[in-house]
Amino acid sequence: MNTNLALLLLLSPFIGFLINVFFGKTLGKSISGTIGTLTVFTSFLVSIYFFIELNQSGKSIEISLFDWFSLSNFKLNMGFLLDQLSILWLLFVTGIGFLIHLYSISYMHEDSNMHKFFAYLNLFIFFMITLVIGSNLVIMFIGWEGVGLCSYLLIGFWYKNQDYNDAAKKAFIMNRIGDLGLLIGIFILAISLNTLDFISLGHLLAPKASITNGNWTLLSFAALSLFIGATGKSAQLPLYTWLPDAMAGPTPVSALIHAATMVTAGIFMITRMNFLFDLTPEVQNIIAVIGAITALVAASIGLLQNDIKKVLAYSTVSQLGLMFLALGLGAYNVAVFHVITHAFFKACLFLGSGSVIHALHGEQDMRKMGGLKKYMPITFITMFISTFAISGIFPFAGFWSKDEILMTAFEHNKLLWIIGSVASIMTAFYMFRLMYLTFFKEFRGTNEQKQHLHESPILITLPLLILAALATVGGLINLPGNNWLNRFLEPILAIKIEHKPLDETAYMLMGIALLGAILGIVWAFTKYNKQGYVPKEDSEITGFSKIIYNKYYVDEIYTLLVINPINSISNFFRKTLEPFISSSIYGLGILVNGMATQGKKLQSGNIGMYLFAFVIGVCTIIFYLFIAQ
Repeated sequence: MNTNLALLLLLSPFIGFLINVFFGKTLGKSISGTIGTLTVFTSFLVSIYFFIELNQSGKSIEISLFDWFSLSNFKLNMGFLLDQLSILWLLFVTGIGFLIHLYSISYMHEDSNMHKFFAYLNLFIFFMITLVIGSNLVIMFIGWEGVGLCSYLLIGFWYKNQDYNDAAKKAFIMNRIGDLGLLIGIFILAISLNTLDFISLGHLLAPKASITNGNWTLLSFAALSLFIGATGKSAQLPLYTWLPDAMAGPTPVSALIHAATMVTAGIFMITRMNFLFDLTPEVQNIIAVIGAITALVAASIGLLQNDIKKVLAYSTVSQLGLMFLALGLGAYNVAVFHVITHAFFKACLFLGSGSVIHALHGEQDMRKMGGLKKYMPITFITMFISTFAISGIFPFAGFWSKDEILMTAFEHNKLLWIIGSVASIMTAFYMFRLMYLTFFKEFRGTNEQKQHLHESPILITLPLLILAALATVGGLINLPGNNWLNRFLEPILAIKIEHKPLDETAYMLMGIALLGAILGIVWAFTKYNKQGYVPKEDSEITGFSKIIYNKYYVDEIYTLLVINPINSISNFFRKTLEPFISSSIYGLGILVNGMATQGKKLQSGNIGMYLFAFVIGVCTIIFYLFIAQ
């Protein structure tokens, strides 16, 4: 029964994809949207079933379908692993995925290719489930590449706009850079350990396992390579620039990719391979440092962005940085906790921004918004709740998960704690800056926009209400003294999770974190609400603010150091070297062209000549086989 249910969990979205690809246009928008949504809801229901079963038994569910291939003493099985980690990911991938599908029925209703959009969404969920439940690194890699492909299709969905195409290509190419690192790590593990199965790897790399110096070096390289793969998928320095540009896609895509699914794949992979990273503390230090710097850099860029979705994009990069900080400190359970709470409030914020954009007929510049709370009360309230959550305000979900990350950093490295705290203060500032510019004061848009301002339909506001509720109470899953999530994850982590009560230091750190968040909020309130400051036009920004507004010119640096040299080399080969070799040195082009000119004369179109050549050929073969030998 478990095998059939696991197949239903995986294949239900794929069936929705097939139906929408082949019959979606014929079925119509409403039916194609309903089918796409119900298939994901089916996967969500199956995920709940497995969660209940696992919670009762405490034993992971291993499902083996068949032996995939065998090479010498290396064997690979096609199977699923449904344990505590994969079940948690399935719940919010399929649950939030369902809400985003529901939201998209209304949001994308005017699009003529709505059926295609739902097909891509379903395919994305299918590959994300594959990534999560695969029993070995190869199956996970199939899902890993699949979500990369679907992100390309979804980001560039409105392909008639060249900017959207460029953003899709950028996301695809930058992910391939990271994926090369992931592949190298997989190859190293396969060669050195003769297995890629997660359970087998866990036994071989148990904390008490004897590791020789040579194997330790290989394992360090493998861990570093896997982390490079995670930097691409989860948008860490230096491979983060694709994620803000991915805002070009429809808003449901932004919520799906950036809230709970694709960008958390790196955190999932490192947590899944925790037994490897625990044996390589140097790599863990690199992960922690990269995560902290990413959190700070992305948060600083978010301070001055004026596109409502760009602010949320850099917020996502910053929050992912905090998750990697926790991973690098060995607090995998804390990183997973923040992944879950982040999924709730960030999905709500993205979908809320989509509600605003929907009401303003595509406008995304916050300088042209303002005063929307009286026109869009549900959108305002839900986004306000989620803004409290992401800012770390008590008692919302983000307070508990972010506070655990900062407390862990304080215990291990005071400098990283300071960096994380500063990034968190910046988060509170730019998120309330977004709220004040969007919803407070007077409307700054056109009269035409003002006449059509209204609250979004129920299919858009219902997911917002559900996600806002989760952003409020989501922290209950791991409250100090309760620690349900920590106990739930304990069987899949290589280290013992300490369940120690809060002491004076913990309360002090919680107070400092809360005070920092309040400081950021007051800072934003004073500048953008009390003083009514509206950001300047792009051409008027000067000084260091211009550097931050232009994202530290990282894209321009990449263009100068990477893209331009590659283009120059390719132009040299295409325009200079290739014509020179073909026509001058060896005359290869002339020789091939001459042979082709003579050869094509044989293709006269005369059927009689073809039959004659056929008979001569057959006679020659018979003569060689039976007479000449």
